[in-house]
Amino acid sequence: MTTIAIAGNGAAVSPGRWSGLVRALVLALLGAWLLAGCATNVPDLQYRTVSNAFGTPETTELGQFFAAEMAANPGLSGLTLMTTGETSFRSRAGLANLAEKTIDAQYYIWDVDTSGSILAERILRAADRGVRVRLLLDHVTTKDTDFRFARLDRHPNIEIRLFNPFANRTFREFELAFSFERLNHRMHNKAFIVDNAIAIVGGRNIGDNYFGVDAAANYRDLDLAMVGPVVQDVSKSFDVYWNSELAVPVAAVIKERLDAEEFEAAKEQLYGWVQAQTDFPYPIDVTGDALLALLEERRGDLIWAPARALYDAPDKLETQEAAIADELIGIGGEQDHEIVFEAGYFVPTAEVHERDQAKWRKGVRQRLLTNSLATNDVIAVHAAYARSRRELLANGVELYELRPDAPELKRGWSLLAGRSQASLHTKAIVADRKIVVIGSFNLDPRSIGLNTEIVILVESTAFAERVLAYLDEGVRPDNSYHVMLETDAETGDERIVWVTEIDGEEVRYYQEPLVGPWRRFLIWAIGLLPIQDQL
Repeated sequence: MTTIAIAGNGAAVSPGRWSGLVRALVLALLGAWLLAGCATNVPDLQYRTVSNAFGTPETTELGQFFAAEMAANPGLSGLTLMTTGETSFRSRAGLANLAEKTIDAQYYIWDVDTSGSILAERILRAADRGVRVRLLLDHVTTKDTDFRFARLDRHPNIEIRLFNPFANRTFREFELAFSFERLNHRMHNKAFIVDNAIAIVGGRNIGDNYFGVDAAANYRDLDLAMVGPVVQDVSKSFDVYWNSELAVPVAAVIKERLDAEEFEAAKEQLYGWVQAQTDFPYPIDVTGDALLALLEERRGDLIWAPARALYDAPDKLETQEAAIADELIGIGGEQDHEIVFEAGYFVPTAEVHERDQAKWRKGVRQRLLTNSLATNDVIAVHAAYARSRRELLANGVELYELRPDAPELKRGWSLLAGRSQASLHTKAIVADRKIVVIGSFNLDPRSIGLNTEIVILVESTAFAERVLAYLDEGVRPDNSYHVMLETDAETGDERIVWVTEIDGEEVRYYQEPLVGPWRRFLIWAIGLLPIQDQL
């Protein structure tokens, strides 16, 4: 009898046996398709109630703390940058400890690693004090963690909703295949709001690598802490998402439930685990008086300026309205001197190249810091960017790429980070040294047309100077590679060169620095794929 060898294990299978395996595979795929395909819409919204942000923030201690400054600066918002992981973690944990009425948190990623678990525990303790907690998470990143968040939802003061969730947790891959258009629409927003009095918006998700405590890799990132009218803008955006049809109660997706006794046991276990984290580098259980003393120290750091939140509609995919992108294009077109960008993920479209060329002809200076191949954690994004690098340089863009060993970043990390590598996650723009944009918006097609985003737009020369000082650190020769075009003396051809400094000496690379040939090959191969509009 003729046999067919299956590559990889050398086993021999007869034609009859082979056809049986094929039939079994087809049936399995068909069954999975039926299970996934029969529930490809957003799950049922039963039991969902409409709720809104706390209406009288001025009655809380946080709301009263900056009352004098707000009265002296009517219509303006108080703003301060959070440039380090420690400041960003301590601010969120501290505000959760100080919350009196509400915590509203909206995130694309909330990891259940050490940092994420500690912040979840802080929120749980706030709920024990009677604080109302609303937690809105994107569902695409919670496959292995959504049940843990569902446990928190058991608390009477905590409600968790998932944005545009998978209807079938078991067959997510199949559901994605059959409902790709819907599930490809993700909520990338990041906001943390306490008592509707203080808000944090920026690039950071919740996880160790966003706070400088991961042992393998940590991000350079930027958050903005705010008081004043812009906080109500952010809260309004949260309410729009929370009450949209795409925000589904976690109980409608995850049926596993703890009873009261099991929940209390799990809660006490979490409390005990956090108390045992004696090696965690940042303070966790800080008293209200200590937090208020810290706020008092930072009172003078606030810059008061006009600020507003820009955010996409939750149903952006249906409306085809790119609110943030349209506003940023308008801002870019109005500037006539300088635009400075820092973007972890940068994928320029044909329209971007056209605008770059027009700005170059007008004499507008453009500077960009993005990831190098050695620091980019999304290889497909780098492949698309690398294809455009030469054109960017030809259009006059001053181009810089982050080094994985950037010392400026390491100074902001905890000792737990050790010898970890650096990666760039910031999303910030400064135009003509007076307009600042900070938030979740990447300069790529996905942020423009597929994901929802939020940014804070500030008009202030004083604040722009502060942000530029941060951005200038990133492009220092010991933190980045200056990418340029150079004419080869022998051939006369233009080639790309990466210029940096090591121990005070200039070093030049003529191929992607600090990566091997296999990674360079992957970049070339992926760059051939027609997937740029998905990045």
